[in-house]
Amino acid sequence: MHKDSAVGIHDLSFATGHYVLDHREIANHYSVDINKFHLGIGQEAMSVPAADEDIVTMAATAARPIIDRYGTADIRTVLLATETGVDQAKSAGLYVHSLLGLPSAARVLELKQACYAATAALQFAAALVSRDPSERVLVIATDIARYDAGSPGESTQGAAAAAMLVTAEPAILRLDRPSGLFAADIMDFWRPNYRSTAVVDGKTSIAAYLQAIEGAWKDYTERGGRPIDEFAAFCYHQPFTKMAHKAHRHLAEFSGAAAEPDDIHDAIHTSTLYNRVIGNSYTASLYLGLASLLDHRDDLAGKPIAMFSYGSGSVAEFFGGTVMPGYREHLRTAGHRAAIADRTPIDYAGYRSLHELSLPVDGGDHALVEEGRGPYRLAGLSGHKRIYQARSRR
Repeated sequence: MHKDSAVGIHDLSFATGHYVLDHREIANHYSVDINKFHLGIGQEAMSVPAADEDIVTMAATAARPIIDRYGTADIRTVLLATETGVDQAKSAGLYVHSLLGLPSAARVLELKQACYAATAALQFAAALVSRDPSERVLVIATDIARYDAGSPGESTQGAAAAAMLVTAEPAILRLDRPSGLFAADIMDFWRPNYRSTAVVDGKTSIAAYLQAIEGAWKDYTERGGRPIDEFAAFCYHQPFTKMAHKAHRHLAEFSGAAAEPDDIHDAIHTSTLYNRVIGNSYTASLYLGLASLLDHRDDLAGKPIAMFSYGSGSVAEFFGGTVMPGYREHLRTAGHRAAIADRTPIDYAGYRSLHELSLPVDGGDHALVEEGRGPYRLAGLSGHKRIYQARSRR
């Protein structure tokens, strides 16, 4: 009886960094044409966290509105996905669990597989809810994309967290079956433990992404998935927004669907609007795309949408969901737009000072200057422990 219950996303909220760096600042610094960014990769700006912000503070900020709306009862699992974790052993989700005041009767863990892990968390959450529809699962994707200054990846950086409440009888999106899966051992993007910035082979990464689309779509169709022309819209993982265009063109050509520029624009454009001004947010990227689609597209009630999740290395999943009737009443469009509009502009020199900042590693007592305005902050370090604080709520 329970296994046939509708399960999916009941609420969706995102948060981003305190600062915003306009790509004109990068273009001016390197004396390049701004269209290298606006047209070449499809980016206009990127979020930059303050010195007292990290993946934990963004995660808690993204999830706070969900807790305020629905409370903490029946949240027995917190799944936090990230590839920029703050500890090799302890889940960053436990810090978030504490900051949000969630029940002690809970399982809390962190998942990692490059940018894909949030989709794994979403599917694991759906399985838990299918087993017991009275439970609710909090899924959070949170990341800060960092590359070496001067590298091709610098202009694709960004930071954000997306939080989702997964329940039975969801108000926003029902997850549909089946999923199409793909995995391959490819060194297209990675970050060894001894590095604070990622290593990426750009050409290999794009080729691996497109290979993963083919593999995941093939598996999806073999398992009885929808024909491609039944989907009303598409959301893709966006390491940069132009990648969504490349991805959909490739999938359309591979599957025999319409692949003219207008067809591609109509299928994906509204899903790229937030990522275009936030930048890459790794695990959160796909779900910022989903929020952007739902916040900007004409009424999608009752219509199926497609989602493609990719994580370098590589793992991918193609799956669908049906938008629920009345979903607009549950969206957080105003809050999402405010999160973007309220960022403080920063110049290139200011961004570089934050980019080069590193936290002390000597185990001493170190207080961090209060800088961000969000509800949570990293206040300091003491004895190799991270100290988080909740600001007083007005």
